[in-house]
Amino acid sequence: MKLTMASSPHNHSHKSLSKLMLTVAAACIPGVIAQIYFFGFGVLIQIILALVTVSLAEALMMKARNRPIWPALSDGSAWLTGLLLAISIPPLAPWWIVVIGCFFAIVMVKQLYGGLGFNLFNPAMAAYVLLLISFPVQMTGWLPPLDIQANPASFSDILSLVLFEQSSQGLGLEVFRHGVDGTTMATPLDTVKHGVDAGLTVPEAMRSAVFDDYAGHGWQWVNLAFLAGGLLLLQQRIINWHIPVAILTTLAVCSALGYVLSPGQEPGTLFHLLSGATMLGAFFIATDPVSASTTNRGRLIFGCGIGLLVYIIRSHGGYPDAFAFAVLIMNMAVPLIDHYTQPRVYGHGDKA
Repeated sequence: MKLTMASSPHNHSHKSLSKLMLTVAAACIPGVIAQIYFFGFGVLIQIILALVTVSLAEALMMKARNRPIWPALSDGSAWLTGLLLAISIPPLAPWWIVVIGCFFAIVMVKQLYGGLGFNLFNPAMAAYVLLLISFPVQMTGWLPPLDIQANPASFSDILSLVLFEQSSQGLGLEVFRHGVDGTTMATPLDTVKHGVDAGLTVPEAMRSAVFDDYAGHGWQWVNLAFLAGGLLLLQQRIINWHIPVAILTTLAVCSALGYVLSPGQEPGTLFHLLSGATMLGAFFIATDPVSASTTNRGRLIFGCGIGLLVYIIRSHGGYPDAFAFAVLIMNMAVPLIDHYTQPRVYGHGDKA
């Protein structure tokens, strides 16, 4: 009898790893469609650039390690990493942003640790943090939703901005970041955070045109679309409920307490749940089977830690959104969490 050993992630699903990755990618489709609808075709261009880059990076590393290339590519893990990174960055970020991020995610975070199953950190989020710290201007250049843009960009403008950092008429990105009120617009999280830091109350900060609905124009629908995809993953048993439920519950409780204690300085629970990368992070990022906790109790602790860190950093940190930082910090805690939450082996007594 031949015994075959494989690296993690070990799962009990009857689906192959490639089918699991394909299902997760398919569950992202509602969120991607919502992003394209509100923020334009730059989202699709970034996804194409990311998929090409991760394929090249994975192939080069497999060649350097004298490993077969197609089996590594066909499992879909590199493509999913590229997809998650692409939809996390601004749609009109320069092409080299996503290329640098994808190479770092595959080469440094995944392959240099030994490949799939051996990486300590979530590759997409490690790359996102690298880009955010290294290139803050490019990584915070989000556009307002299309229907409140003062100068909507055509497809040729979008392609030119991504490839050459200026439109086909020679205009820079800042021209297209103006909203209908004539001001340079930021994301809802940015707007509230900077407004409160400037001495405004939350209701005053939310008078911006980006808040024609509660959690930010367009952003709440993007989050609801990713929530729908996340529920599909739960229904298909691709992911466990522990991490997303722990994240969302902790974030909801913390934001509700913050609102009760300081209503003029805290935007409330629905804002936190439906803004930024909340649903994408809870269902698609934090549930990475390699870098997350592997026990049920550990997943609850892992998720609660992420939810708490997201709230703390959003409310008191230097960055408006915090999922990437929270996930990486809790990735470092996974070995300790797993050590103390391993179930007792049948036939053995409790540890002294």
